[in-house]
Amino acid sequence: MSLMLIVVLFLALLFDYINGFHDAANSIATVVSTKVLSPFQAVVWAAFFNFVAFFIFKDHGVADTVAKTVHTDSVTLVVILSGLIAAIAWNLLTWWLGIPSSSSHTLIGGFAGAAIAHNGFGAINSEPIIKTVSFIVLAPLIGMIMAFIISLWFIYSFRKGWLPKLVSLSVMLVVGFFLLQYIELDPTKLKNYHESYLANVLLESKNLKWLLMGVILLAMSTFTMILGSLNTARATLYLKRFQLVSSAIFSIGHGGNDAQKVMGIIMAALICDHRITAGDPMPYWVPLACYTAISMGTMSGGWKIIKTMGTRITKVTPFEGVAAETAGAVTLFLTENLKIPVSTTHTITGSIIGVGATKRLSAVRWGVTINLLWAWILTIPVSGALAALCYWIVNLF
Repeated sequence: MSLMLIVVLFLALLFDYINGFHDAANSIATVVSTKVLSPFQAVVWAAFFNFVAFFIFKDHGVADTVAKTVHTDSVTLVVILSGLIAAIAWNLLTWWLGIPSSSSHTLIGGFAGAAIAHNGFGAINSEPIIKTVSFIVLAPLIGMIMAFIISLWFIYSFRKGWLPKLVSLSVMLVVGFFLLQYIELDPTKLKNYHESYLANVLLESKNLKWLLMGVILLAMSTFTMILGSLNTARATLYLKRFQLVSSAIFSIGHGGNDAQKVMGIIMAALICDHRITAGDPMPYWVPLACYTAISMGTMSGGWKIIKTMGTRITKVTPFEGVAAETAGAVTLFLTENLKIPVSTTHTITGSIIGVGATKRLSAVRWGVTINLLWAWILTIPVSGALAALCYWIVNLF
């Protein structure tokens, strides 16, 4: 193994670690701001479920998309090294300033910028870049719309009568229908049903992801059916408990989505150094190392960004925390299934804006939000320019 490859692997895992503490606020800002958990309890909770994603996300479609951001003939270890240095620098700067920018877009921008410096704009594979850039807008928008709908659903469920219960029952039926569509059962094997077959089906990566999300939504539907019979104090108590579940599922989505981006970079580096060839299965140690690094990073926290995410965008109550985290998790699971690398920061920010907008549009501090949008817009070009500069400097030696 060459020295350059060792340095690249170290920096990749270092970036993954920084990604963890940079994005820790995404998973824990709402549970901390609503005082469901203390900051220390929250980071332990989020870190644990970041690593649980290792057992759920097995197809690594996002990693494949990131690895294909740059054409294979334009990828060198120097390109990857330069991209990682730029991504780490931008991540640390935005963390220090308390700006919740996207670690995902920082990494992709750095990788693309170094490749352009190496081989011009022809080095870029436009398809994954277009998908990634389009979801800078779409991911927070989807999160915002879903959070808005879930918040209204919760608010409506507080009313007494049979109509809110009918709405919740309808949601349960719709979720059940989609679960049956996504879980791939073999009719021939069902005729000769046996428990081991069903267990294997449910434990398949694709099925497990949707089954997990389906169980959460079904549990929420069941819970909303009794909301109308609870007083405010008991409803708040139950919502705080449910927020533990919603933050856990979001942390799984965060780990599964963000760790894969580093896996894609590591795979590109291994191919460059001829350790594996394109099309080879991912070595087992790669996802294990990436999920471990991001979990350890989350354990380190990210207190500056927590304040922005949990309090400065809008004031978040327990039921709004549940709505925001559930909407964010559904968005992350959906985009991971589509193999699109998205920003968990953008997603949860959009979701928090969505729950704030259900109260009134003025409840969202749009000045803070506009500043965040500028950070999002600048992340890819700035990290790309930094990576190009790093590439030219590295080539001097």
